[in-house]
Amino acid sequence: MNFSSIPNDDIINNTIEAVASRGIKVELVNNKVEALEKLKTLIPAGATVMTAGSATLREIGFDDILIKGEQNWRNFKGELLAEKDIAKQLKMRKEATLCDYFIGSVHGIAETGEIVIASATGSQIPSYAYSSTNVIWIAGAQKITPTLESAIQRTREYTLPLEDKRIKDAGNTKGSYIGKLLIFERETPFLRRKVTLILVKEVLGF
Repeated sequence: MNFSSIPNDDIINNTIEAVASRGIKVELVNNKVEALEKLKTLIPAGATVMTAGSATLREIGFDDILIKGEQNWRNFKGELLAEKDIAKQLKMRKEATLCDYFIGSVHGIAETGEIVIASATGSQIPSYAYSSTNVIWIAGAQKITPTLESAIQRTREYTLPLEDKRIKDAGNTKGSYIGKLLIFERETPFLRRKVTLILVKEVLGF
């Protein structure tokens, strides 16, 4: 199965309908420039922002914006990484799950609407699944697969080897692994959260 190509418009549109039926708002954009601009419009001034480690966020330039402080947001991840006291940093990592806006990507999107996210530590899982009021995912449309099973297969057999290589190339000989796997079936309305997927019609991330 080819996990790195953009599907046709019919598949993309069917997937959008399926994802939306599960309580997730979908914004379709053409490229990474549009993705960044759309993302910026979804985060209000003064919001506390936390990000998951994401090749997609790096590629669209969002990480650079946070580091440079170009927007009127509170960069909670920057504060967390700047804290050198291990005990204080661990406490902040728990606080991060309650940030108003938690932003990252996903690893597989089934045409049937389920979304798959893998994590080594599980740090982003609480926010995605429950604790953050606003969750925004940015994902290239190459992450669409026919079924939930193939979305999991993509995560294990395609995404993980690429992330493992990236980690090792950065000097961490231990590489990467899947510690936690989230299958996002649907958002529950009474939680009054906003979960948004910005789907991009070009290859982004792993």
